Amino acid sequence: MDESVERVLGRVWHDEAPWDLLSSLAELDDRFGGHPGEAVAADRVADAFETAGLADVRQDSFELLRWTRGSTTLTVSTDRGERTFEALALPYSPSGDVSGPLVDVGHGLPSTVAERDVEGAVVVANVETPQDADRRVHRMEKVGHAAEAGAAAFLFVNDRPGQLPPTGALRFGDEAAIPGVGVSAETGAWLREYADEGATAHVRVEATTDRAESQNVRAALGPETDDAVLVLAHYDAHDVGEGALDNGCGVGVLVGAVRALARLDLECRVEVAATGCEEVGLLGSEALAERIDTDRLRAVVNVDGAGRFRDLQAFTHASGSVRHVVESVAAAADQPVGIRQRPHAYSDHWPFLRRGVPAVQLHSAPADDDGHWTRGWTHTRADTREKVDRRNVREHAMLATLLVRALTEQEVAVDTATVREHLDAAGAEPGMRAAGVWPSDWE
Repeated sequence: MDESVERVLGRVWHDEAPWDLLSSLAELDDRFGGHPGEAVAADRVADAFETAGLADVRQDSFELLRWTRGSTTLTVSTDRGERTFEALALPYSPSGDVSGPLVDVGHGLPSTVAERDVEGAVVVANVETPQDADRRVHRMEKVGHAAEAGAAAFLFVNDRPGQLPPTGALRFGDEAAIPGVGVSAETGAWLREYADEGATAHVRVEATTDRAESQNVRAALGPETDDAVLVLAHYDAHDVGEGALDNGCGVGVLVGAVRALARLDLECRVEVAATGCEEVGLLGSEALAERIDTDRLRAVVNVDGAGRFRDLQAFTHASGSVRHVVESVAAAADQPVGIRQRPHAYSDHWPFLRRGVPAVQLHSAPADDDGHWTRGWTHTRADTREKVDRRNVREHAMLATLLVRALTEQEVAVDTATVREHLDAAGAEPGMRAAGVWPSDWE
């Protein structure tokens, strides 16, 4: 590592701008996609890009079907009486007023849903995937399979205690077929007991959708070359918490990295973007992918989840050459980076990866008592700033700086056939179809 890079990385360790921006975003009451707080957040990110000395700072608007939360009620009737539980509608849940038998489908895996009689039922399932499963089964897939099997509503149970109903979009930018709501782990324990007793559940959701606008914040740095590396992070958050972990940390890491990169001599252009509406369906990154010339992109670095917890993870999405670059950077920095090769479609790299752009997602996650990775506090009202350790934001910003710099110097590649082979090997296609995320151009 040459001396100039070392000096720049030293600046990152003492740079308060990432933490200040994270704090500024977490102070907003609501950064939910298409709502006024998200627009305020975009202005603050743009100011941070300007202060960093980036070029061509601007906001590109795009349209969306905006979802707005109303009231949600969940009532369970048993032979012993009636109980009402706290419940939280998930984004793009349609309005509805439904009743049906309460049916426990475990983790909501497709095989379990197929085994149970869920016609007209209110099904209850863990929001996460069991640790021994062959692949992750996303909530969109779970609700999709349940709807296809005739379920009337879906109840997602958090795996983390603390009376924390989880949230998370049911579809990419459009209403789901059936209402979906989140309940706490404690409520889930009661619901499973009541399901065994043959209880009936009543779910009522009020929500609205309307046309609105969101925006991506864009900028650039480095020489004006024909090719470029794209680095991005989403700045929106769910409306139930501060969004400090998801993805205030990622935006902080992004800003720390681009402030450092702006001080280095780079081999090619670095395009920078803070995307809106990731949490409601990757809408900002999809709009960006449609407007940018993806053929000129050497790679995309998606900072979604970095900075939250101690050790950085890199999802290299079926690209052996991207994996090699990540491993080289980690070895040179003498820092542990966990690598996962299997591709997935549920973050802002996906609109680019499915178009054949090599992609890496920088992430981090906590481990439970058994050493298994969990979602942690995100997608709940407990996603708040005091859980962030600014040292993680600084260190991950350093590693992101080194990775982006390396990608401006080294050729990497992936092809959609390889991505599809990995997805096929994982049995992901049926679930992605149920979730509505299988690319139409792969038909």
